[in-house]
Amino acid sequence: MKDSDMPFRTTAASTLVLAALLAQPVQAQEESTDEAEIVVSAQRENATLVVNGGDAGVLGDKPAEDLPFAIRSYDESLILNQQPLTLGEVLDNDPTIRTTYGFGNAQEQFVIRGFTLFGDDVGLNGLYGIAPRQLIAPELFDSVQVLNGASAFLNGAAPGGSGLGGSVNLKLKRAGGEALTRATAGFTGNSRFGGSFDVARRFGEGGEWGVRVNGAYRDGESSVDEEYRRTQVLGGALDYDGGAFRAALDLAYQEVRVDNLRPKVTIGSAAIPAVPEADANYAQDFTFTEMRDFFGTLSLEFDLADNALLYARAGARDGREDGIYGGITVLDAVTGDANGNALFVPRTDNNEAIEAGLRVTLGEAVTHEFNFGGNLLWQTNRNAYDFRYGPGFAGFATNLYDTPQVNLPSSTLVGGDLDDPFPIAKVRQLSAFASDTIGLWDERILLTGGLRIQEIHQENYSYFGGGLDTVYDEDAVTPVVGLVVKPVAGLSLYANRIEALQAGPTAPLDPALVTNPGETLSPRKSVQYEIGGKLAAGPVFVTLAAYRIERPGEGVLADGSFGYLGDQRHEGLEFTVNGELAPGLRLIGGAALTDAELIGGGEVAGVPDFTANADLEWDLPFAPGATLTARAVHTGEQWVDAANTLEIDSWTRFDLGARYVFAAGETPVTLRLTVDNVANERYWASAFDAFSAALLQGRPRTVKASVSADF
Repeated sequence: MKDSDMPFRTTAASTLVLAALLAQPVQAQEESTDEAEIVVSAQRENATLVVNGGDAGVLGDKPAEDLPFAIRSYDESLILNQQPLTLGEVLDNDPTIRTTYGFGNAQEQFVIRGFTLFGDDVGLNGLYGIAPRQLIAPELFDSVQVLNGASAFLNGAAPGGSGLGGSVNLKLKRAGGEALTRATAGFTGNSRFGGSFDVARRFGEGGEWGVRVNGAYRDGESSVDEEYRRTQVLGGALDYDGGAFRAALDLAYQEVRVDNLRPKVTIGSAAIPAVPEADANYAQDFTFTEMRDFFGTLSLEFDLADNALLYARAGARDGREDGIYGGITVLDAVTGDANGNALFVPRTDNNEAIEAGLRVTLGEAVTHEFNFGGNLLWQTNRNAYDFRYGPGFAGFATNLYDTPQVNLPSSTLVGGDLDDPFPIAKVRQLSAFASDTIGLWDERILLTGGLRIQEIHQENYSYFGGGLDTVYDEDAVTPVVGLVVKPVAGLSLYANRIEALQAGPTAPLDPALVTNPGETLSPRKSVQYEIGGKLAAGPVFVTLAAYRIERPGEGVLADGSFGYLGDQRHEGLEFTVNGELAPGLRLIGGAALTDAELIGGGEVAGVPDFTANADLEWDLPFAPGATLTARAVHTGEQWVDAANTLEIDSWTRFDLGARYVFAAGETPVTLRLTVDNVANERYWASAFDAFSAALLQGRPRTVKASVSADF
């Protein structure tokens, strides 16, 4: 439509509407009433809410007040309204989580209670290794569930060795009780356009069969200058509910490509460089990452009796990645002079996982909920590498503030087969679990005790020839004790002792350094103690938690051997609040205090001592269908290096938005507009990095607009 046509079309439409109102006032009044009901209903369904509860692993899907853990779920209404492009942007709403990247690529990692959660260790429908790694597009998911704290008993040990401070589980979309046909068109960043669809139906005499198909496509330049991203996803679910027997098959496809990704900035200078322009890009044109994943799960449930549930679920993922990743190391903080490098990595992953269990509830005055079962996962990673640093690993000259484009450097070191990567790592984890939750005083007291025995088997192969290098085969028992007390209606007090589990570290190979060179230690168990409370005050839900996590460190012992030595200690307070403060006024918010200390007393780099969020939505009472949104995200100061000599400033980001629902006949249409980082602040967002002192720059002002129609 031409701009010059707008006044004419608007006037013509207004004239037709006025004529219709004058000619048929009664019918118009009825239609107006119907349209008003459509708008009110759609606006209510669009409300962004948090579900207080979720999937607590082997304990099942439960409300938060019945669990001795901090758990909450961000559902698809939030994803639809906020239009997040990645899983990290969904978790931006959580005051206890902050997001960073891996080396040179777009691999999102999540910092929870001061520990990292790798993208590889995000769960899908309760299973590890099935979700895509690095970047996850949110459109396929009905729920993003967050559990704060260790979870080796609940979920098993994360195969990537992360998740000591918390876990994230994704639930794929399935058909609900009502038919759905939704189409969405949207715009993001500088010139990134796309759309999505979502269709769900139930069939059969009693609606026992359900089908849901959804997909999305986005392509174009992001809000960072010359950074291009393309995302395409497709998901389908078939479920059957026959009463005592239930089954669901979930299948999905995701493909993501990023060109000219703005990388993290490694600090090789004695000071922190000033933050570049908010939309600046210091990437090289030859950098890219492309990821393709096929993944899915099969879930089965059978009610043996009213009080006995037998369940099983299985999942698989086939993943492929290619990328030339770029790095930049600042050598002079004043001028921005830096050293650049590149790394080419082809990779494939083949993962499978299964879990089965039995849940039985017995008793009346004193109840018992027994859980028995086990799981098994297999992962095979094939990859190779080509360091493109140039002769002698010298790299190439570049600059943080005025980045010249260079040709891709020559190969410096190649490992593995670049054309057909062979296996580099194989993981097999097997576990069996048993627990009992005792309910007393009409289940106002819930006491949980459980054990999981876990076996970790890892094989590592040489990049040079593919021969077997090392084998790790160890087992450990991880117990849990949890207590919930409900003294009055709406109040739930809880405490837990639970552990996290990782494969043990390996001693240095040099016999001059230790007396046990090459020895691998037993699995490393981190212990968490937590107390807290949850209060449901009408439509508002409040949580408060205090925790302490102790992770064994490693070093050279008095006898000269390599072993566990000292403890890394993380302590903190977490406060969250969500719900409807007043009719039409909703809040998602909270704050977290974190004290993460290394062995010897230093603080963990990249862990802010204070984080806080506040997301507000207001349905305007004087403008039916209109909703205003606002979000503030604050992150405190962070140490950059392990020696605690370099520090980045705290930062606060403000996001604003609005949405408007109107009826086009009987079809509700929703217009959405959000502006993230509305002030276009430039800031170092994160200093968390597992390998070096490195900074991630915050995203610039980003405009997101969409229109959705529910047919």
